[in-house]
Amino acid sequence: MNITLVIEERTPFAEGADSGPVGAYERIKGRACFAIDPRHAANRKIVDLSLAPAGDGGLVEYSTEFFIVKPVDMSRGNRRLLYDVNNRGNKRALQFFNDAPPNNDPRTAEDAGHGFLMRRGYTVVWCGWQGDLLPGDGRLTMDLPVAAGPDGPVTGPLRAEYIVEQPGVTTVSLGGHDYIRPCPAVDLDTERASLTCRRLQQDPREPVPPGDWRFAAADAAGNVWPSDTSCHLPGGFRPGWIYELIYTAKDPLVLGLGFAAVRDLIDFLRHADEDAAGQANPLREGSPGIEKAYGWGRSQSGRFLRGFVYEGFNVSDGDRRIFDGIFSHVAGGGRLQLNYRFAQPDRYPRQHEDHLYPSEEFPFAYGSTQDPFTGKQDAVLKRPETDPRVIHTQTATEYWQRRGSLVHTDPSGNDLPEHENARVYLLSSLQHNDAAAALEGGVPRYPLNPLPANPVLRALLSDLDEWVTDGVAPPDSRVPRRSDGGLVNGKAFRNGFPAVPGSACPEPHAMHPVDRGADFANGVIASEPPREDLTREYPVLVPAVDADGNETAGVRVPEVTAPLATYVGWNLRKDSEVMAGIVGSALPFAVTERARAAQKDPRPSIEARYPSRGAYLGEVRAAAEELRERRLLLAEDVERCVALAGKRWDARRGNGSGNA
Repeated sequence: MNITLVIEERTPFAEGADSGPVGAYERIKGRACFAIDPRHAANRKIVDLSLAPAGDGGLVEYSTEFFIVKPVDMSRGNRRLLYDVNNRGNKRALQFFNDAPPNNDPRTAEDAGHGFLMRRGYTVVWCGWQGDLLPGDGRLTMDLPVAAGPDGPVTGPLRAEYIVEQPGVTTVSLGGHDYIRPCPAVDLDTERASLTCRRLQQDPREPVPPGDWRFAAADAAGNVWPSDTSCHLPGGFRPGWIYELIYTAKDPLVLGLGFAAVRDLIDFLRHADEDAAGQANPLREGSPGIEKAYGWGRSQSGRFLRGFVYEGFNVSDGDRRIFDGIFSHVAGGGRLQLNYRFAQPDRYPRQHEDHLYPSEEFPFAYGSTQDPFTGKQDAVLKRPETDPRVIHTQTATEYWQRRGSLVHTDPSGNDLPEHENARVYLLSSLQHNDAAAALEGGVPRYPLNPLPANPVLRALLSDLDEWVTDGVAPPDSRVPRRSDGGLVNGKAFRNGFPAVPGSACPEPHAMHPVDRGADFANGVIASEPPREDLTREYPVLVPAVDADGNETAGVRVPEVTAPLATYVGWNLRKDSEVMAGIVGSALPFAVTERARAAQKDPRPSIEARYPSRGAYLGEVRAAAEELRERRLLLAEDVERCVALAGKRWDARRGNGSGNA
């Protein structure tokens, strides 16, 4: 294992506050430097690694930033490592498990939140894995090699989509965002590229004449200059429209090394006494070290974990398991497609945005299934000796936008039995983003869904630890099933959804077979755009709802059991009938029966449901206690749920037209 740690900072965490029996915590920042052998069997699967420049002994060098929060005295911790797969370089574990404010440089007591992970004794580790991120805002970055052929740069087709939501935008980065390193264009001749636009995904592509746009950049003063990493449209991009640029790119980074970095760093932290320079492993200094390691990720980083396991990176070059358990939150049916040439891990498919980007690729389920269109048999978990135990949680949004039903149905839409090493939970009526964290540029039509997932996540992390440590299985999966009518198609959903005044229902994000070329299995997309076969379809199903429009199956958080609104995982764009990103909606109940009658709302009012604030909070408490008894909520979170519901009640009753 050829790893050297460059420790740049070692300072107290949370201002040295005591975490009960665990004591104080510290933070360690630095860079992990790797030298990897492309000829080793464990590394040959990394696309283009053989084309990376090699140094002494044929080894390829690269590095990544890392960040660790650990007990000062490791012997007082729980000997558990929680690896937070950062999301676009951003740290998320403290935000979701400790209810801390988002912060990429956590150091204060406030940054520790209520200290859940610290009180439990966890060592929390982060490192960069997304190699095309540019520095800024404390993001974790990598320094990766560029693939190069014997005769010059590696080139190939690359397709990029752009949707701007504000008028007056004339220039976009080829990478899509200013925090992404773009893959440069081979030349600046627009005759050798293609730019098209369309209002909606299913509309015909309208060519933008080559003379009407340039490979160029512009500043605020209107100065324009040639650029191989920017697209300039002098007349401006039409807000909300889909622009698709296909060009010949060069100099791909070996992005698959992101998987290797996580594999090798976690293996080192668990098992090595010192690094290649003789420096002590900071997690083994005077202590027995780490006993169990868990990977946690949400959304993009949850898909990372599914791809990491599927592609065989959960085993070290010494045949050791890397993660004993993984916790994938809001990944839907997708896996991160990181290990291919000109990969764009920042992108992910939705109904309106990036629809054809690879993510939801067969296999979708943890257990073995057969693709009805190719006949292929495959599974996410297929290496019993090294596969981790899995907790997979998804909100309502993943069923609508991210094909989440395919995690627990076969590709023909039939219910699958529970996998012995995986548990899947629908967090009923919640949205992908935490507690309405993202406005998505003001695009959504309806008020955003405010309900948080954090309390359930804390309980399930505890369940995962018990499962791995003591063999105590978590609660059975709680997902909607076709067999009992809990999982339905879009038409059946609309037929069962209440006629909420002023609202409309979308169609789920459809899934068709996509042909990305014969070389895609080897990490190369030969032609763009890919061919989508609209004559065949994987069933994308969604949870059924009750008379209020709230989902019946899954883990119903207390405010769904005792609702003040209809909470759904979808929202609509203001400019069309397609879904707005990955946010949900809160469609409030009328406060009084008089208001309900005036609005012609079929749903009973708050006044009719709850005779008083105390009665409402009594129902919330009873729902929270039931979840606690079922090991889906911790005792410490019962009062938190009641207090949050009380604030929601006060805000709603004090403002009859406000968001619930």
